[in-house]
Amino acid sequence: MKHTFLIPKSERLALLKRLLIVWGVALVIALLQWVASGYASERLSVYLVYSYAISSCIWFFNDPCRYFFRGQQAKNWYSLPFLVVGCLLGYGLGTWIGDAYAGWSTWNLWALAPAKFAGLLGGSVLISAAFVAYFIQRSKAERMARETTEAQLRLLQSQLEPHMLFNTLANLRALVGQDDAQAQAMLDRLIDFLRTTLQASRQSHHSLQQEFACLNDYLSLMQMRMGQRLKFKLNLPTELAQHPIPTLILQPLVENSIRHGLEPQIEGGTVEVNAAWQGQRLCLSVQDDGLGFQEHAPTLGTSFGLSHVRQRLQTLYGKQAQLHMTNLPTGACVTLLLPAHEDTP
Repeated sequence: MKHTFLIPKSERLALLKRLLIVWGVALVIALLQWVASGYASERLSVYLVYSYAISSCIWFFNDPCRYFFRGQQAKNWYSLPFLVVGCLLGYGLGTWIGDAYAGWSTWNLWALAPAKFAGLLGGSVLISAAFVAYFIQRSKAERMARETTEAQLRLLQSQLEPHMLFNTLANLRALVGQDDAQAQAMLDRLIDFLRTTLQASRQSHHSLQQEFACLNDYLSLMQMRMGQRLKFKLNLPTELAQHPIPTLILQPLVENSIRHGLEPQIEGGTVEVNAAWQGQRLCLSVQDDGLGFQEHAPTLGTSFGLSHVRQRLQTLYGKQAQLHMTNLPTGACVTLLLPAHEDTP
C-alpha cells in the first residue's frame, strides 16, 4: 500500500482552523482544572502543558495523520476505530510530554496522590470525548455536504446530456435529404462522438487529453456540417495532458461559441481552445473570431453553455474558480481559471 502524507492545499487552512478550535478547548479545560485545584499558581502551567500536549497530540493523530493512511481520499473520511486509536495514542504521547514537564509520572500518582490522578485522568477523558464527538459530528456534516454536491453535479450532468444530444441530432437532420453521403458519414462520426462523450459524462473528472479528444470529435462533426466555414485549433501542452479536470467542462463553451458566434456569421470562423498554467492556476480558454458577445442581447452570459459551466464551477470549487467573458476586436473569449490541485470530491 502506497502511503502519501500530502495534505491538499485547500485543506491546510481548514486543518489550522480546527487546531485553533482544539487549542481553545484545551485552554478552557486547563483553566477549569486550575480553578478546581483552588487557584494554585504553581499548578497553572502544569495543567496548561498537559491540556495542550494531550489535545494537540489527539488532534495530530486524528486529523493530519489520516492523510498518511488514506492519502487525499481522507479529505472527507473519519471512522470510529481510527478516532479511538488516535485518541489513545494522543493521550499517551501527550501525557508523556506533560510528565516530562512536571517531573513526575502520571501513573505513579495513582498511589501517591489519587485525587490528582483522578483530576488529570478526568480532564484527559473529557478532552478525548470532546474531540471524538467533534470529529464524528464533523464527519457527518462533511458527508452530507458531499452528498449534496454530488446530487447537484448529477443534476447538472443530466441537463447537459440531452441538450448535447438534441443539438447534435438537429445538426444531422439539417443534412438529411440534402447530401445523403455526407449525412451517412456524419452519422458514423456522430455514433463515435456520442459513445465517447456519453461514456465520459458518467465520470466526474477525466484528463485534459480526454477532454480535448472529445472536443476534437465534436468539432470534426460540426466541420462536416459547416464545411470550410469552420476551422478549429486545439492547443494542449504535453505536460498538461494528464491533468484532471471536470468532465466535459469545455464542451458547452465550444458549442456556445459555434452556435452564437460563428454560425450566424456568413463566412464562419475559427474556434481555438487552449490550456496553460497561469501562476498557480490552470487556465482554459475557448476563443473564436465570430460575432462576439452582443452587449444589448437579453441573454448575454445566460446561455445554457455559460450558465451550466458557471453552476458546475460554483458547485465544485466555490470561489476558487473563475469564469471570465471577454469581447475581442474580432470575436469573443471565455476563460476558466481552476485550482492547480484537484482537491474536489
